[in-house]
Amino acid sequence: MTDEIVYLGCYTKESGGTGEGIVAAVRDPRSGKLTPGAVVARTPSPSFLVWHPTLPVLYAANELAEGEVSGWAVDGPGPLRPCGRAATGGTEPCHVAVTADGRHLLAANYASGSISVHPLDPETGAVGERTDLIAHDGHGPDRDRQAGPHLHMISIDPAGGPLIAIDLGTDGLYPYRMDGDRLVPAGDPLRLAPGTGPRHVARHPDGRRAYLVGELDAMLTSFEIDGTGWRERHKLEASTRPGEKFPSEVACRADGRYLYLATRGVDTVSVFALDGAAPRLVSEVDCGGRWPRHLALAGDHLYVANQTGDSVAVFAVDGRTGVPTMVGDPVPVGSPTCVLAPRTTVISGSAEKVAS
Repeated sequence: MTDEIVYLGCYTKESGGTGEGIVAAVRDPRSGKLTPGAVVARTPSPSFLVWHPTLPVLYAANELAEGEVSGWAVDGPGPLRPCGRAATGGTEPCHVAVTADGRHLLAANYASGSISVHPLDPETGAVGERTDLIAHDGHGPDRDRQAGPHLHMISIDPAGGPLIAIDLGTDGLYPYRMDGDRLVPAGDPLRLAPGTGPRHVARHPDGRRAYLVGELDAMLTSFEIDGTGWRERHKLEASTRPGEKFPSEVACRADGRYLYLATRGVDTVSVFALDGAAPRLVSEVDCGGRWPRHLALAGDHLYVANQTGDSVAVFAVDGRTGVPTMVGDPVPVGSPTCVLAPRTTVISGSAEKVAS
């Protein structure tokens, strides 16, 4: 196996962080070892990164008071080449997603509660100017965190079905579809229990299940997907540790056997088996740092971005039990907020398409 490049998004001084932009780290696919390299894109607070589905281009949500998205072409192991930049028309975009057909980049403006749409050049993947801006209305019961809408994620259906916009501020999941260069509703919003504070969702590889973390209720909610409808099935605690809990990221293994969930505050990663009707907690381990903002799976390894711990922890995942064990010491990285795994890795001897 040859070494791979993992890209790390980091908060910069514009967001109170110590990072300098997007960092490239060399990954050994056998051991999982991560060796941080240079800053390959000096861009303000690239808090979330995502790949284009077919082109060697990645995109960043620049989480600023005047939000931006930026594109970066990967020409080799060195510096990334700028590939378009545009204003989102909103405040503090914290997530970006590319539609399954690769034609549009969508940004979730957290503070202003809106979604921006940006066409992508079909040949180069370059980011175009905003063609639509959808603003949500409403609020939730938490006066501090839910005074208004707060878009936190846009979940793309890889099969081309409706995308789901996840709004922490209104406790809502909103289905949309693309109509040209604009977003249109694809059904009624799904209203969750007041105070859930939905943050991120992981889709199961079978396309029939999804798992959502509530940042405010600290719960994991499983859904059954039937066509365009999402039906709530089960709720479990995201973490069994005592203390304040703020779940962040959730990811499903490509083989569909296990789910991994990071919880800030108690600073753990919970592992759930997906072999039954409901997720089943099998282990909860320390995250290897402080404030695990994001995690990502690559092959037989798990990488956790510990934002305030200024490090990325590396774990080897047991293929039989799903339990992660930390490999070596955490890797020093300033204010990491996102781990973008290589586009394709290997898991237990078979090819895996890494989810962005």
